[in-house]
Amino acid sequence: MKQKIYQIDAFANKVFTGNPAAVCPLKEWLSNDILQSIAMENNLAETAFYVKKDSFYELRWFTPATEVDLCGHATLAAAYTLFNLEGHNDDIIYFHSPRSGRLTVKREGGFLTLNFPTDSFVETELSSELTDGFNLKPQKAFKGKTDYLLIFRNESEIKDIIPNFDIISKVEARGIIVSAKGDEVDFVSRFFAPQVGVNEDPVTGSAHTTLTPYWAAQLGKDEMTAIQLSKRKGYLKCKYLGDRVEISGQGKLYMIGEIHLD
Repeated sequence: MKQKIYQIDAFANKVFTGNPAAVCPLKEWLSNDILQSIAMENNLAETAFYVKKDSFYELRWFTPATEVDLCGHATLAAAYTLFNLEGHNDDIIYFHSPRSGRLTVKREGGFLTLNFPTDSFVETELSSELTDGFNLKPQKAFKGKTDYLLIFRNESEIKDIIPNFDIISKVEARGIIVSAKGDEVDFVSRFFAPQVGVNEDPVTGSAHTTLTPYWAAQLGKDEMTAIQLSKRKGYLKCKYLGDRVEISGQGKLYMIGEIHLD
């Protein structure tokens, strides 16, 4: 059995930047073991799988280690694949995630805009569990549905953070977002998730469901620009809509291939 696979650099304006994701269009769902094995073999932060239904596409995401509830960059990659490589003709795609509900992606010029549910988060203690994993100490900590958000003083601190993955991996969360006000954009961030097999994610769309409402409140504005300061860097536009957020970026095709399944 041959299975199509694409690799897309998401939140990227050229190849070798942004966050690479694999995308597999399926005619029907394969077993969870096969889906997980494909993601492990790809060894990318995320592999997206989708199956076309009547008026939407059912969508799931796997890291090399586990299935996750929500992934922004792999959703953008799946949308890029449908718009540019798999013949989707409308300017909007309706996805449905069994874990996160309805998700939409709009094509607007050269950008793809994700519409995701806003994360809910509360301020929490700056415990040693959270702070011992970094060489610099944050000012505040927040707990979202799946991640912790740590706020630092400035962009330079975000660039200079050295994570200790052994310590971070013991935190009970999908991962830890670190963020500060940006110098040339509204805010910057990085994301560490050794718990799910991704030490540092290049660009994390889903983390911006937490970052967007936080910085909207801090900056007093609903539309913002952001950079995720990984080695590859990712560039995003974010819009706060209350219970939803819009996250926009570009995608670039890196590879088209086939998987050979016994």
